[in-house]
Formats: sequence, C-alpha cells, structure tokens
Amino acid sequence: MQGSLIQRRDFLKLAGLAAASTPLGAQQAPVPSALAPLVSSEISGTDITLEIGPVTVELAPNRILSTVGYNGTSPGPRLRVKEGVPVTVNVVNKTDVPEYVHFHGLLIPSDVDGSEEEGTPAVPPHGNRSYKFTPTPAGTRWYHTHTMSMDDLHRGSYTGMFGFLIIEGKSNPGNFDQEHYLALRDWEPYFTDQLMDNDDLDPSLAKPEKPEVLDTRPPGWEVAADIFSINDKALGAGEPIRVRQGERVLFHFLNASAIENRHLALPGHKFNVIALDGNPVPMPAPVSVLMLGPGERVDAWVTMNQPGIWIMGAPEDPVREGGLGVVIEYANQRRTPQWVAPPQSAWDYTIFGKPTAPPAPAEKLDMVFEKVPRGAGRFNSFTVNGKPYPHDQEFLLKQGARYRLTFHNRTDDAHPLHLHRHQFEIAEIYGKATSGLIKDTVVVPTYGRASVDFTADQPGPTLFHCHIQHHMDFGFKALLRYA
Repeated sequence: MQGSLIQRRDFLKLAGLAAASTPLGAQQAPVPSALAPLVSSEISGTDITLEIGPVTVELAPNRILSTVGYNGTSPGPRLRVKEGVPVTVNVVNKTDVPEYVHFHGLLIPSDVDGSEEEGTPAVPPHGNRSYKFTPTPAGTRWYHTHTMSMDDLHRGSYTGMFGFLIIEGKSNPGNFDQEHYLALRDWEPYFTDQLMDNDDLDPSLAKPEKPEVLDTRPPGWEVAADIFSINDKALGAGEPIRVRQGERVLFHFLNASAIENRHLALPGHKFNVIALDGNPVPMPAPVSVLMLGPGERVDAWVTMNQPGIWIMGAPEDPVREGGLGVVIEYANQRRTPQWVAPPQSAWDYTIFGKPTAPPAPAEKLDMVFEKVPRGAGRFNSFTVNGKPYPHDQEFLLKQGARYRLTFHNRTDDAHPLHLHRHQFEIAEIYGKATSGLIKDTVVVPTYGRASVDFTADQPGPTLFHCHIQHHMDFGFKALLRYA
C-alpha cells in the first residue's frame, strides 16, 4: 500500500476510470450492470433486526474486500423509524468478539446508546441483545460499531459496520426529484509515521491555541488509507447517478470514515446546504465544496443545470484517484466523465448560522486537548486537561443546567469532536460568533478553538470523544457525569 499513487491508478483502471490530469482523461467500456452500486435495503417499522457478521464488499472488479458488516452488506440497511414511536432493535452477533451498536445523534438513555464507557451491555459473541428506545430527534442520523481497535485495524470503525438511520418527523424536507444516501468511506487502513493529513480547514484561520514552542519529538504511528469509496463502490465502478436537466436532487452525505475529514465537490454545481448532522440550519446557503469530519452528516440539494457527465468527488487528487467519487450522468449525454478542480473555498460552519452568539450560559466547562508524541509506545496518545481518560469526576453536570463547553485544540490536527446523547449549539468557531447551528459533531481546526452550548437534560454517563478511531482509542475521550 505504500506505493500508493501507482496502485491508485491501477485500481481506477479496474474500477472503470483511468486516473489522469484535469479533466479526467479516459474511460473504459461501460461497467457491467452486476457492478451497480449496492442500494442498501431499507428496514422500517418498530421491530428491527441487525445481524453482525462477515461480508464482502466489491469496490471494483478484482478488488473485493472481506470485512464485517450488518445484514450481509456494507453499508448496512438503511433504518427508517418515526420520531417519538418506540422501537426495538434486535442485534444478533455472529462474530467471535463482543460488539456494540451506537445510535449516533439520538437523545436516548446511556444503557442503549451503544457505548461500553457509558455502561451499555455488550452484544456477546454468538449471542444477541435488544435495544429498546424512543427515537428522537428527527433527521439524518446513523448507526455504527463502537468497539475499541487499538493496534488491530480489523476492529471497530475500520470494518464495514455502519449505516444510515433516518428518523422521520412531521415536517417534509421539500419537493425533490431524487434523493440519495451517500456514505464516504476509506478501506484497507495501515499504520504510518508519515504526515499524510489533508484534513484541515482553511490554513489561514486564526490559531489561538498554537503553543509558542512546538513539540519536535518524533511522532508516533497514525492510520492512513489509499482506497476509498462512496457507499460500496469506488469511482468508476457501478452505475452513475442519472439525472435530467432542471431536476433538484437531495443528497444525504455521511462521513463514515474512521480516519480523516473529507471534502467533496461537483464541478459546475453548488451544494445548497439545508441541514448539518440532520438538523435544519437557520441560514441555508450554497457552497462549492463540502467538508465532513468522521461522524458528520450534511443534507444538501443540487440543481442539475450543467448538462454533461461529471465526477462528484474529493478535490484532492490522491483521494479521488483512490476511489472517493461517483459519476453524475445527465440524460442523453455521451462523453468522458469530467473533473474540474473547484474554486478555492474555505469550509465555514458560520455561513449557515445566525451572526450573533446565543446568550452565554452561567455554567462553563473547558477542555484542553494535547497530543503526546509516542505517548503510548509506538503510538501518539492524547490528554484532556492534562489527564488521561476517564476524567469521571472532573466533568460533573447539574441536571437541567445550560453549559458553555469550550474546546481548546492544542494539537496539529483538525479533530471531529462528538458528544453522545446530547446536541449542542455552536456559539463561536474560527473566532466568529454564531447561533442556531445544532450539531452532535464539530470539527475544531488545528490549534483552533470552539465554544458550544448544550443543556444537561440526558441523565447518565455521557461519552465525549474525537471521532477519529485511532485518536479515541489512545485517550482522546472523556466521560461526563451527572452530579
């Protein structure tokens, strides 16, 4: 995997597209229909069964992966439930290790949230367990494994255990001609000590947490990947998304990666962002490039007003050439799929929010994040407020109180930070005040700072962590408790 560029090119030839300079230069014969994108089955109702077991993922011809997934597929089936209507999710574990299923973005009790740290019982090997809860709030949520991986890249979120979870509310999201659910994924991870991040935000952003003297100790191993997909197909494999001029197409995007923040663009088109992490934004706005940290979701619609055959994919050439993309094909077009680099644009949550901060709550919490190079042998470790996990007596919450939680990122990574069983409102990020943006995961920039407000209205242990699996495994997490 280390000779990544040549392998990526060979891989895309297998997938049906030959990697080249902008625009994409060649296309093989049409891919057989047997390689059509897997349309994950949808399960709805109040009694749902998920079976954990081995699956194969056919990213492209001659690139078939073996992993673990749900109900024989990866992504797993799309789950569709109604807000406020109790459901039972029966999980059957056909593997040899205990498992957890986390329902990401839901306001549910800790014993069914799917986190060992919060006290959720495991689904035993070759056993089963039922999760019973009332799904809320409405919106685009997801479910995934929540096991630790440590130095085993065949466990946890490096596997194929993930899927969309849609909670239907009373409101209709709008009138759209098509609707698609697209999960961004990386595969075949490996350890490396090379700096490979392309996950940051605008490098010109203020860095209020940057130390005066940088830590120059040799870094520990991190996790990288060279093979990517949208859902279960790499760019060029499977059928394109077929559209007609003038259609409005609603996309539900999910970064189901275990490793990095990802960008996405569709040349000649704008993404009209209407929801972040499943929650409607107060100021919908068009953007040329999306960014999603692991765990984040973006709902955005696109007006199909540029006839042609386009590649919707990662702006970074190595990532797109590695498979992170899908072809958008207008009707009656006969040409080579085109890629054109998008205009330079910085991802900025605040353009979707109101320009003033909400009133500051009386209660305040601060979290300072630092990385310890090789603090865990060959691996980096992370501390919160100078201490290792669990911090179980440090972050005590008063039930019903409103808190301002400020993240101080004193590391050289942009971290997607997730708070379980609660939602928060961004109050400040990039040095800008904002309000009305309700999320469950937020990417805090390198050496950056962000403040979020939340109400402590979900009693029980509450896990906070970086959604990059390797970082969480090596200490980037804390447990909040109710006093």
